[in-house]
Amino acid sequence: MKALLVYPAIPDTFWSFKHILKFISKSAAHVPLGLLTVGAMLPKDWEIRLVDMNVEPLRDDALEWADLVFVGAMVVQKQSVREVVDRAKAKGKTVVAGGPFFASAEERLDQIDHLVLNEAEITLPLFLKDLAEGRPEPVYSSDERPDITTTPLPKWDLIDLKHYASMSVQYSRGCPFDCEFCDIVKLNGRRPRVKSNEQMIREFDLLYSIGWRGRLFIVDDNFIGNKVKVKGLLRELVRWQEARDFPFQLYTEASVNLAQDAELMHLMTSAGFDSVFLGLETPEEECLIECGKHQNRSMDLLEAVKTIQRNGMEVMGGFIIGFDNDPPNIFERQIKFIQNGGVVKAMIGLLNAIPGTRLYKRLKEEGRLLHDVTGDNCDGSLNFVPKMDAQTVREGYQAVLNYIYSPKEYYTRVCQFLEDYRPVRKKRIRKDDLKAFFRSILYLGILDKGKSKLYYWKLIITAFIFHRHAFGEAVSSAIFGYHFRKLLSKR
Repeated sequence: MKALLVYPAIPDTFWSFKHILKFISKSAAHVPLGLLTVGAMLPKDWEIRLVDMNVEPLRDDALEWADLVFVGAMVVQKQSVREVVDRAKAKGKTVVAGGPFFASAEERLDQIDHLVLNEAEITLPLFLKDLAEGRPEPVYSSDERPDITTTPLPKWDLIDLKHYASMSVQYSRGCPFDCEFCDIVKLNGRRPRVKSNEQMIREFDLLYSIGWRGRLFIVDDNFIGNKVKVKGLLRELVRWQEARDFPFQLYTEASVNLAQDAELMHLMTSAGFDSVFLGLETPEEECLIECGKHQNRSMDLLEAVKTIQRNGMEVMGGFIIGFDNDPPNIFERQIKFIQNGGVVKAMIGLLNAIPGTRLYKRLKEEGRLLHDVTGDNCDGSLNFVPKMDAQTVREGYQAVLNYIYSPKEYYTRVCQFLEDYRPVRKKRIRKDDLKAFFRSILYLGILDKGKSKLYYWKLIITAFIFHRHAFGEAVSSAIFGYHFRKLLSKR
């Protein structure tokens, strides 16, 4: 059997980081970890190929080669998914699909032959068994949560690592919190399941042995969902990283209560974590109550951000506008929080109701749903009728984006971050870092136009004189600012 695994194209979004990639000669920010893991679960006697459409085009000869075409995708990839499925079916191929895009009935496509849903450790073996017996079913789904200590190592030989800015591994699935707008509990459950320490060390060893050095994303829903277990893992990772002179720079997603655990922050930075994404959402407490984000109410959010920064990790933040309890001044309050917190990479989007979430169910019952989500909550779309006038919401949201990513205000925010940030160790300068710095001089310091060029040089000079300990972060922030401005220019 010949299986072609296809990862559809991701459009130009906040998380695609497409405008950054030219600074380091990469094609994609992240690897298709899900498909790489699925590839390791397929029968050993199968021939397997993978096409990541964010790296290379899907050619007709690849489709013609295949007996089965496996498609894995997120909602944001829906347009590319449809194109892939149409092309595969035009070639007479059997299409097998899975992943978050297909998790709800609203997103299922009639042309797909077999849907392998939920977690592949449970449903993929069922499909493969039936396929071998010549009687595969149209849909395979299960509410069972697998023991992920049985999950195989990703099949890294399916891709060329040189095309990617970062590698990825997964430690846990699930989140102990159940925010109204989030679909993680539906997808992966509320009880975090973790891999063993030995299993994670094997994953690190494999990446190290195949030559990877640099950024490594721990792709968990909430890395600190099980604090006891994760502290044990971190102690192992500290020893592993120290023995190899820290080949990996780690980053992940976590909840804000990280700031309340000094030992956990110390262990993370000691293990090589230098940044973390937090769902900060909103400074308005009534909105936090509304969406069930109770963990954000247990502390001063602004102080939590600064605490994490002072402990050696940059805070990337997710923010939302469009809650029922948003006050008229929410736009100004979001700006103030982001600026004062020095949250350089602020992913601020409009609230959207994702199928399967408690929010989706509530708004459906209230008759307020409008259409499907786009999967990109930063594109300015609303798929429901908000309590605040919709036009006011959209205009206020656009005003927030225009402000926080204007050259002057972005420069001010980066400087605020540099004031609070205290890295725990001097970072190794890699070839990609030097390449990014010199290309930033070319693209941002010479070729860029207007005020952007002025503030680039102000930032570089300020960082060199006053924040030399975080000069790399200043250069990186300048490059990310370029990406955000490019996104805004397309709106």
